[in-house]
Amino acid sequence: NLTNLQLSNNHLTGPLPENLCHGGVLTRLAVINNNLSGPIPSSLRSCKSLIRVRLDGNHLTGNISEAFGIYPHLNYASLSDNNFYGELSPNWGQCHNLTSLRVSNNNISGKIPFELGHATQFQELDLSSNHLIDEIPMELGALKMMTRLLLSGNEISGKIPSEIGLLSNLEQLNLASNNLRGPIPDDLGNCSKLFNLNLSKNNLGESIPSSISYINALQRLDLSQNSFFGNIPQQFGKLQSLEILNLSHNMLNGSIPKAFNDLHGLRFVNISYNQLEGPIPDLKAFHEASFNALRNNKGLCGNATGLMPCVLPSRDNHGHKKSTKLIILFVLPLFGGLLFLLFILVASFLTFCKKTPTKKSEPMEEQDGDIFTILGFNGRILHDSIIEATEDFSSDYCIGSGGYGSVYKASLPTGQVVAVKKLHQSEDSILINNLKAFESEIIALLELRHRNIVQMYGFCSHPKHSFLIYEFMERGSLRMVLSNNEQAKELDWKKRLNVVKGLANALTYMHHEHSQPIVHRDISSNNVLLDLDYEA
Repeated sequence: NLTNLQLSNNHLTGPLPENLCHGGVLTRLAVINNNLSGPIPSSLRSCKSLIRVRLDGNHLTGNISEAFGIYPHLNYASLSDNNFYGELSPNWGQCHNLTSLRVSNNNISGKIPFELGHATQFQELDLSSNHLIDEIPMELGALKMMTRLLLSGNEISGKIPSEIGLLSNLEQLNLASNNLRGPIPDDLGNCSKLFNLNLSKNNLGESIPSSISYINALQRLDLSQNSFFGNIPQQFGKLQSLEILNLSHNMLNGSIPKAFNDLHGLRFVNISYNQLEGPIPDLKAFHEASFNALRNNKGLCGNATGLMPCVLPSRDNHGHKKSTKLIILFVLPLFGGLLFLLFILVASFLTFCKKTPTKKSEPMEEQDGDIFTILGFNGRILHDSIIEATEDFSSDYCIGSGGYGSVYKASLPTGQVVAVKKLHQSEDSILINNLKAFESEIIALLELRHRNIVQMYGFCSHPKHSFLIYEFMERGSLRMVLSNNEQAKELDWKKRLNVVKGLANALTYMHHEHSQPIVHRDISSNNVLLDLDYEA
């Protein structure tokens, strides 16, 4: 006669009792957050009386495709945070009263059954952090009552189906960390109740559709680590509820729309690793943004950490524009693909100058023998900061060495940490003698931007020493991590798989997706670098 069993939040171990539903009247079962293990009892598979089941937060195992049956009265099932494997059964689509199905953080594989689209009472579907493959079934567009669709952390491929735009009650959509490609469908703008949209860490591309601006309820938008290009839509200024915006690690260009000045509710922004330029919006979120949130753009300026002030055109006493000089130094990434490449050291120095010739208008390198510029920073100040931060390249700050030079860790006054590769004397001489020779190659490599390829910041050529400045990777090389017992354990198989996927993405970009194929050196664990999150 057991109808309700609640054993949550204890320290229970062992398997679930085999005869839990022996009487056939069990309606509610909750054993959340215990240490239960073993398979699902066969009596539960045939327990037609079930209304609500919560097994999450245990160590239960078994083939999920065989462990559960068809439950005509079931409205809630949470199986998350266990060790279930196998494929999702189409039977879940026949549970016509089911409103919530949570199966996140398991080892589920295979496709998402299109039959789930038949369970029209669905309000929540959470299949995140599994090993699901193939495309998102367009049949999910029939789930008109859906409010939360969470499919992040899988291996789902293909395009985002336009039918998702039919989910008019959708509030949260998380498709992050998959292999999705293609554009964001315009129909997504029809999800007017959506307040959390996360499409980060995919292979999505083309331009960001302006239809996203129709989602008036949107509070959090994360499109980071994709391949979006073009301008940020002007219409984003209509997103008055927006609080968090992450567009980092894409290929967006142009200026930030002036309409952003109307986003007074914005609290956090990250637009790093794009090709944006011009002034940042006059908003607290931008003014208080960290250096890492704005770094690696083409030429942003404004009142924020690490940015140069925006300089308006001015005139001298005779009404003529003051002479201007723009020095741009181009440096190709040092460790391409997964931060592993050692490209031939090259640089390009271009000077645009409008001024009346005088004896003082000689090129900078002839004036002081020091060439340096770095994405909006004062080159000489940064040069001096690096020399000071490394105590003139003291061995105390050396974190590695190779055939081309030694690498030093430099903590700048701005709080940013960079890696500085000081060239050996032989390579230094070659580079100084060939500064002009590689200009065309460097210009061709300027478009080499990818989330798995290290970002170079600048180059300094000086009679005393020459060095390259690039992104600092906290974990160091993959070899270093694997040689450290503690870190090697933390680098579990899922993280290792992500490292391999990142490497594959970088190679694909360099070999096939870039306008000109990139030739690189051999790949080894020494030149695959990892950040704090073990991302390569």
